[in-house]
Amino acid sequence: MATTKNAHYILAIDQGTTSSRAVIFNQQLQQIAAAQHELSLSYPQSGWVEQDPQHIWQSVLDCIVEVLSKAGLCAADISGIAISNQRETTVLWDRHTAKPISNAIVWQDRRTAAFCKVLQQRGLEDTISQKTGLRADPYFSASKIGWLLDNIAGARAKAEAGQLCFGTIDSYLLFKLTAGKVHATDASNASRTALYNLTSQNWDPELLQLFNIPAGLLPTIKDCAGVFGTTSTDVLGAEIPVMAMLGDQQAALLGQACISPGMLKSTYGTGCFAMVNTGDKIVRSKNQLLSTLAWQLNGKATYALEGSIFMAGATIQWLRDKLGIISQACETEALAAQSHYQQTELLVPAFTGLGAPYWQPEAKAALFGMTRDTGKTQLAAAALCSVAYQSADLLSAMNLDGIDVAQLRVDGGMTSNDWFLQALADLCQQPVLRCNTADATVYGVAFLAALSLDYYPDIDAISQLWQAEQQFTPQLAASEQNKLYQRWQTAVAAVLSQQL
Repeated sequence: MATTKNAHYILAIDQGTTSSRAVIFNQQLQQIAAAQHELSLSYPQSGWVEQDPQHIWQSVLDCIVEVLSKAGLCAADISGIAISNQRETTVLWDRHTAKPISNAIVWQDRRTAAFCKVLQQRGLEDTISQKTGLRADPYFSASKIGWLLDNIAGARAKAEAGQLCFGTIDSYLLFKLTAGKVHATDASNASRTALYNLTSQNWDPELLQLFNIPAGLLPTIKDCAGVFGTTSTDVLGAEIPVMAMLGDQQAALLGQACISPGMLKSTYGTGCFAMVNTGDKIVRSKNQLLSTLAWQLNGKATYALEGSIFMAGATIQWLRDKLGIISQACETEALAAQSHYQQTELLVPAFTGLGAPYWQPEAKAALFGMTRDTGKTQLAAAALCSVAYQSADLLSAMNLDGIDVAQLRVDGGMTSNDWFLQALADLCQQPVLRCNTADATVYGVAFLAALSLDYYPDIDAISQLWQAEQQFTPQLAASEQNKLYQRWQTAVAAVLSQQL
């Protein structure tokens, strides 16, 4: 497309666990072009999950170059950049050279499980939970930072001397885009570190001491919208303001227009993350859910309650990459359609432990009910149903916390699978609405940048932009769903009790 002299375009970056994307939107938030590059993960030991930060950065840079070319634009045509990112993934890098001191420790990584268990045994989980809304769990950044400082030669000494930076992926990308001029994060990503106090809206000195982390390592915390810094001309060829940063799940909550208390979205990517807006109130879950910050605008925080599942799309990747029963994720839809929910096969996908509401990082996956007839049809259905059952776990916990969910607004790669969405509606006994944008995450953070650029008057404007593409209503009798769900809970209990 031809450029215009006064073009107003937003470049939105969505840096995820398994891929990086760059999308260009016009002023009306219509998608102009997109580019995506897959990323690999490495598993050096059992329970360890790593990525090369420099590969992440290069993939983002490549996506930007490609999407600008596809759109027929140059960097100077971009009014602002928005960044959404995989959360909790932890990077330490040299403040002067920007070179990472090791691979990034990915959010799925379980290597600090023993350390977190010690914190629980010392009775410190309540302190962590009250301050951060989170848990003493390997999922969050704090224990990962401590591990890197203690296990990478010279890291702690350099950190104490102010020579290192910590960041989640948003912070690392911002540092690289600005050629090292800005070391900052946004409040939503800060709230996922287990070092951020939800009430004071800042890093917590007691938690820094608890995890033995030097304060000088940490980025400055900013609102989720506003000018974070400008890109270096050496990087993109133009000075472009970075106008919004938001953790991927918070971005999806906004992209699904869940801007009022009680509205819920569920994103099905590598993991599954159900998040409900709780407004200006921090809801303290009594059922193992997380209190977190949704976004912070003009210093005012909006909070959310979240349930995190570690294996959703990653379970489908397991079928493809480890079992070899499919070559593409989309093949599971036709396979599962040949089976039914009542099949004997039941998968509990605890490949990286179990997240909410169980929080058992050492649990191992198990497949129950196999027969001589078990094949790829049954495995595909079991994999898809396992994600729906885990979603039912999260909704049950939210209900026990007093939140009455009226519908599921869903997004993410798995939601292109109609069989899965019908299973989700049936096994959760909830209407499921698939939104009109394929990626609510990148749409949400692009909207936030548009808000910062005064393209829209206020956050309420996104409600007028959001539309449902299709609705799936429960067709399974509630009594039958209850029987199936009880069987699921029995299988989970067996996994949690296994001593092998």
